[in-house]
Parts: sequence; C-alpha cells; structure tokens
Amino acid sequence: MNNVSIIGTGPAGLTAAIYTARAYLNPVVYTGIQHGGQLTTTSEIENFPGVDEGITGPELMNKVSAQAERFGARIEYDTVTRVDFSSAPLKIWLGDKLIESRTVIIATGAAARVLELPRLRELIGKGVSTCATCDGFFYKGRRVMIVGGGDSAMEEAQYLSKIADEVILAHRREEFRASKIMVGRVEKNPKVTIVRSAVPESLIEDETGLRGVKLKNVKTGEVTDWMVDGLFLAIGHAPNTAVFKDEIELDDKGYIKVHDHTLTSVKGVFAAGDVCDPNFRQAVTAAGMGCQAAIQAQRYIEELGLDE
Repeated sequence: MNNVSIIGTGPAGLTAAIYTARAYLNPVVYTGIQHGGQLTTTSEIENFPGVDEGITGPELMNKVSAQAERFGARIEYDTVTRVDFSSAPLKIWLGDKLIESRTVIIATGAAARVLELPRLRELIGKGVSTCATCDGFFYKGRRVMIVGGGDSAMEEAQYLSKIADEVILAHRREEFRASKIMVGRVEKNPKVTIVRSAVPESLIEDETGLRGVKLKNVKTGEVTDWMVDGLFLAIGHAPNTAVFKDEIELDDKGYIKVHDHTLTSVKGVFAAGDVCDPNFRQAVTAAGMGCQAAIQAQRYIEELGLDE
C-alpha cells in the first residue's frame, strides 16, 4: 500500500515527490516512458529560478530527481497502464501488477503536437521548438518561422516579434482559427510576414542545426525555400490522459479538470502541471502545482487519519 503514488516525472511530479518525501509519506514515482518529461528535449533553460548560468533540460531534471530521492522518494522506471479510482484504496496497474494507494498525484503532462517531417524530431533544441516563451530569447535579432493558425500561434508571433528581427507565420489555410482580434493584431505587426495556404514540406539544415524550411503552396504545389534560424511549432498540445479517461473528469480537450488548486473529481486524486494546465505550460508553474498537490495530498491523508 503506497501512501502517495505519483504518475509522471516532469517538474510537477518530481516537485510533488520532494514535498511528500519531506513529509515522510514515502512517495513512489512512476516515470512512464520519458523520465523528466518534456524538459528532457530542451537544450538550454535560463528562466528557471536559481539557475543563473543556464542548464540543459536533462541536467535540470536529473538534479530534481536526485533531490527527490535524497529525501526518500522511490523512483520506479515503469508505466501505469490502467487505473481504478472507483473506490478506496485507489488502484493502479503496471502491466499485470496491481498497486494500491491512499492517494494519487497525476503529473503526466501534455505532449506538443509536431509535424511529421523527416529530421524534425532530431532538430528539436537545434533550431526547432514548441515553446516561444521557453526558447524565444535565443533568437534575438534573428529570423524565425511559426507554423500554426490558432490563438497560440498569434500570441507566439506577437511575442517573438519583440525579440526577433523578422517573424514568418505560415498557415495551411487562407483563414485562421484564431480570434479576429488576435489575427488583426498580427496582420498589423510590421515585423510579421504571413504566408497563407502553405505547409512545411521539409527542413533545411547543416552540421549546426536548422537553417531553413521548404514551404509548399497547397493550391499551386510550388515549393519555396525560406531561410530561418528557428522554427516554432504552434499546432497544439495533447494531454497525456488516455489512461484516466473513464476514471476522472476531463474537459472537452482531454485535460483533467481541477478545482481548489489541484483537486480532481475523485477524492484522493490530485493533478498538477501540463496535464491540467493548457495555458501556461512552464516548468516553474508545473513545479508550483506539484508543490500544491503534495501539500493537499498530505492534508487529505492527515484528515482521514491515514497517517497514523
């Protein structure tokens, strides 16, 4: 019987592990397939408090993981394949292995949707990014491209236009999904060039990383080379909630619904980070939610007298 089972090992999950371990709750953390979460694909992080000289994503998450283990958290390199939250104790499965737990903290994150282009995944962190807020700083005075047509793409175009010298916004359709007010702001921005009815066909690279994008006009078939230093994908995220679909309340996009910070629709189950936060998607906000979930889980155990 676990006191606390934490599913996911990004900033939210590992911060929850630190706090629950320091409360002597002996948390067990199940890593899933990507120990460290999305940050493990980030080449350099300079906006995390206390990291004054920058650090790679894998290095940061290794430090946080080691910190959690130092306080007594147990890291299990396994994947949760099924859950049953219908009654106490809560039940999770690792394949055929059943684990019972007094509380569960879900911190499985969300995966950025990416284009299925050759070499794209290999170039993430080497010119390709899924987060302008995270990586825009590295493109000061450069030329960048954003792919997308929703409000997120418009927000990132505006944000990057304050950093880069030129922003190309490519969208596969003539019309945007984004709100009219957001589109209007981007259209009036002199540093943003909009390319409609265009999709990336392939990437241009050299030994140092990305150097450009080949855009194909979906109407004419014409392919044009656009030389850019960075490519930002703003085509949405998908929360990693498939395993929880019938056990917990989700919103229409699949994110876990939370109230009063990290409480879910099931007592004893808490959620933190990108799995329930489609708005900010930052390591520091995920870590903050992990702290909140840990404290709320601790209070839940205490209130029920389960810590005695």
